Amino acid sequence: MSRVPEPSIFLVVDEAKRKARERGLKLIDLSIGSTDLPPPEAPLKALQEALLDPSTYGYCLKSCTLPFLEAAIAWYRGRYGVRLDPRREALALIGSQEGLAHLLLALTEPGDLLLLPEVAYPSYFGAAQVASLKTFLIPLRQDGLADLAKVPEEVWQKAKVLLLNYPNNPTGAVAGWAYFEEALALAQKEGLWLIHDNPYVDQVYEGEAPSPLALPGAKERVVELFSLSKSYNLAGFRLGFALGSEEALTRLERVKGVIDFNQYAGILRMGVEALKTPKEVTQGFAQVYRERALGMAKALEGALELLPPRATMYLWGRLPEGLDDLDFALRLVERGVAVAPGRGFGPGGKGFIRIALVRPLPELLRAAEGIRALATEGAPRGANR
Repeated sequence: MSRVPEPSIFLVVDEAKRKARERGLKLIDLSIGSTDLPPPEAPLKALQEALLDPSTYGYCLKSCTLPFLEAAIAWYRGRYGVRLDPRREALALIGSQEGLAHLLLALTEPGDLLLLPEVAYPSYFGAAQVASLKTFLIPLRQDGLADLAKVPEEVWQKAKVLLLNYPNNPTGAVAGWAYFEEALALAQKEGLWLIHDNPYVDQVYEGEAPSPLALPGAKERVVELFSLSKSYNLAGFRLGFALGSEEALTRLERVKGVIDFNQYAGILRMGVEALKTPKEVTQGFAQVYRERALGMAKALEGALELLPPRATMYLWGRLPEGLDDLDFALRLVERGVAVAPGRGFGPGGKGFIRIALVRPLPELLRAAEGIRALATEGAPRGANR
């Protein structure tokens, strides 16, 4: 198996968007989860001040990251009541996507088995391929959660890592504490690593997003990845952190040590201030997405089969029977709306689309008109899924 991932299906859609714009077509682009909401002011101010400080211009080794890691574990303790050691149980990441790819390299050998949902963030599949891993794709339940009961016992026994992501991209599904208790018990029983990618922790519309790392006994088996991209609208700065198992993070640090010198110190200072952001601010961002999600869901009733909106900046919808998701996305671009075809999120995504709620509600509702019109037209003559 080649370690070079196949070209992304999203490049096909991106090329269609480029050609449409060259023809002068104005697009409502809902294909990428790049928010239109502004970051809090304090993190940006910290970065501006750091740019004028020459001490921030050099390489940033582990000691340079400690203030950021101390802020990260303070944030986590304040949220989940769990004490962590910033030197042993925390590590700075250049975004959680980088962290996951390097973590798989750190925890596995070529040919090991990775368990992950059949619908997942696209980079998971690429990271598995780069690490030369075999994969078992877990079917989804009706609520959008990976159905752990559908994994055969012999597969559990062979697996090395279980990878989960809740609140979920692309489905918006949210797992409860009982679900993570089950996942942790299986990981402990079978000797697996449980990796939980948690960049949407602040995008639950009601209540609190559970953290498997907060469960009793989790520190030995769990690594949880967090990101500043979604919580604080700082995606382009590529800053995140990993918390959890000392053994796993030691291995990850060794891999990262031959690849990078961490983020720029000014961005880490920005991260410290971001993690101090009052919870009502991030809850306010989540409520914006909730309003958009509910408005879009209502506008698309009868056109798409949607999971009930509970979290994240996305809607996940099944197209009417006979419509191909990639063909639908390409034809929709011609009508001035861009969405992500479901097949880009794994084999279980065929026949679905993901809608990123990254424009104000009036624009989203105009996009919904285009989606509804195309969905109700049906498949073009001669098309098949």
